[in-house]
Amino acid sequence: MEASCFSPSKYFSKILYLAPSLKPKLSKQKRRIGLGLTGAPSSSITCCSVGGKSTGESADSIIQSDWRSFRARLVASEHVLNHTSLTTPLSAELANQTLPPPKLRHKWAHSLHEPEKGCLLVATDKLDGVHIFERTVILLLSMGPLSAMGVILNRPSLMSIKETRSVILDAASTFSNQPLFFGGPLKDGIFLVGPEENDGAIGKSGVFEEVMKGLYYGTKESVGCASEMVKRDMVGIQEFRFFDGYCGWATDKLREEVRAGFWRVVACSPSVIGAASTEQGGLWEEVLGLVGESKVW
Repeated sequence: MEASCFSPSKYFSKILYLAPSLKPKLSKQKRRIGLGLTGAPSSSITCCSVGGKSTGESADSIIQSDWRSFRARLVASEHVLNHTSLTTPLSAELANQTLPPPKLRHKWAHSLHEPEKGCLLVATDKLDGVHIFERTVILLLSMGPLSAMGVILNRPSLMSIKETRSVILDAASTFSNQPLFFGGPLKDGIFLVGPEENDGAIGKSGVFEEVMKGLYYGTKESVGCASEMVKRDMVGIQEFRFFDGYCGWATDKLREEVRAGFWRVVACSPSVIGAASTEQGGLWEEVLGLVGESKVW
């Protein structure tokens, strides 16, 4: 199946005609990720600014913060253009029309050529029979020059944190009754929070690492702050998902596995991940179904 990751091509200028609202230039600055294989953020729980105030954002900063949706719109526009080109030669009149960009679905997904932070690694049939990774969907939490780490999204343990006695993710017994997922073979505690639909308290705290717009992750070092925010009703306990273990690679090794066909790399909307959901049995099929439709609008 043809990958639909947007990349500069001969269609770029025509795509911008189809999607005029996407013309603002993306900032080339990227946030530095100071994480290793352990996934532990450099901030401690003492940095939790639960009373922070939001500041005004320019249009450019909004585009930068949600660049995955920006790219998805370009992918959708490219599909429209390719479909039009196959059925009818693109006329000069059509190329210069300012048509509205396709509206993204609530849940969307499209293929990528290379792994990146916030993407999904979807196991292919080459991993059938490999017990840990067969039909898994892994969310890549970080992707650095030397290492990458992620968590398996669709391996619920069917036990609560209290039942598994995983005390490292249970500050002050706040999360005792929350279900625990198997995140991978490497030992550590990880949790996701989001997609965020509140007033932005998670992002303002400065403790949790952003994976994509509205979706963050934390570790045992930040679970105390998470517990305090739940107690203050700043974020709902249902917005958390907890993982026992994680997956880690040397960056070159992960890229080798992708090239060898063990993983399909997919970009998706935060709603596909649904951090609060525990009904993940069909996530593998759902993601492949969204990509298989070859459109995100």
